[in-house]
Amino acid sequence: MKFGHCDVAIIGAGGAGMMCAIQAGRRGRSVVLLEHAQTIGKKILISGGGRCNFTNVHTQAGAFVSNNPHFCTSALSRFRPEDFIQMVRDHGIAFHEKKLGQLFCDGSARQIVDLLVGECEKAGVVFHLGCHVSGIHKDRYFTLDTNQGRFIAESVVIATGGLSFPKIGASGFGHDLAKQFGLAVVPTAPALVGLRFDDGDRRTLSGLAGISFGAGVACGTASFREDVLFTHHGLSGPAILQASLYWSPGEPLSMKMLPELDIAAWLSAKQKEGGRAETKTILAERLPKRLAERFCERSKIAGPLAGVPIKKLQAFCRQLERWTFTPGGTEGYGKAEVTRGGVDTAELSSKTMEAHQVAGLFFVGEVVDVTGQLGGYNFQWAWASGAAAGQYV
Repeated sequence: MKFGHCDVAIIGAGGAGMMCAIQAGRRGRSVVLLEHAQTIGKKILISGGGRCNFTNVHTQAGAFVSNNPHFCTSALSRFRPEDFIQMVRDHGIAFHEKKLGQLFCDGSARQIVDLLVGECEKAGVVFHLGCHVSGIHKDRYFTLDTNQGRFIAESVVIATGGLSFPKIGASGFGHDLAKQFGLAVVPTAPALVGLRFDDGDRRTLSGLAGISFGAGVACGTASFREDVLFTHHGLSGPAILQASLYWSPGEPLSMKMLPELDIAAWLSAKQKEGGRAETKTILAERLPKRLAERFCERSKIAGPLAGVPIKKLQAFCRQLERWTFTPGGTEGYGKAEVTRGGVDTAELSSKTMEAHQVAGLFFVGEVVDVTGQLGGYNFQWAWASGAAAGQYV
């Protein structure tokens, strides 16, 4: 069995792991990156529809969920979106802002992976692909047993990500390792994920898959105004994915259809105009036809709008403006973009990402209980947390 001695062993060659390796390598540290997959940066490659939403220019702590909402502030303030954007520019990668501060490559997500791998190689980082870690223990140094031999390291960085996308190898390895060393782990849940109908909504709203509409969606104190998409099992789309980050089982979501419109005033004015147009036909001027028809059916609104009793019309408008949807669950980790929860931030230094109880053990990226909203925030946390640890390992 080979014995590989290094200053830093990083487990996981995703965004956070490679950024940590780059920073540590630039400081002259000998770094090995141990990646169980044969392909580097799988999650980066599939992100943003293959174009990688690599950061958000509006990144701030308020866009993240954590048991300690202030924990991420230190790392985010020291490696900002502008810092990663400069790296992108230095590599000649063309990019654009899609909306709401979200930056995407004009070309392919492969460009971001190539950027990170190239910077790792310049910093002297050694990759070990297909490397499965079977055990870690610590005496004076850390000993890592793998299928490629044993590595001895002064510092170990866990950058293994969360449970999302198990089909590309995601696992709870990092959480299990934290527990092995006595660190607390905040319970995990799928996040940025579609929500499934309960039995009642499934009966009345089936058959609408593929229909999308603009809405304001609120979950607790968080609210988002973007598109909602009907799926075969429930609801998805940007507004729902965002709300899922804040959702807990049994909690209702409040939805306002046509948030830019005073629906009651609009339909009241249409009613006063008279005429024989049916309510569902008028509503279809603003909503997809099948959706307008279904909501009229649910509220037993039939016939010309002019003939609908005022109180019944008012109740119908309230339903459209305050539709309460209680999900039956989520689409699970297989469809979730990220994992909420993770290594408890109370166990880590916000400056260095090092475990208070275990000198030389660091956790970065999605494995930590810091989860961002949709739109590039989670990549920025990967860069920032990786960079923070890389300055101290």
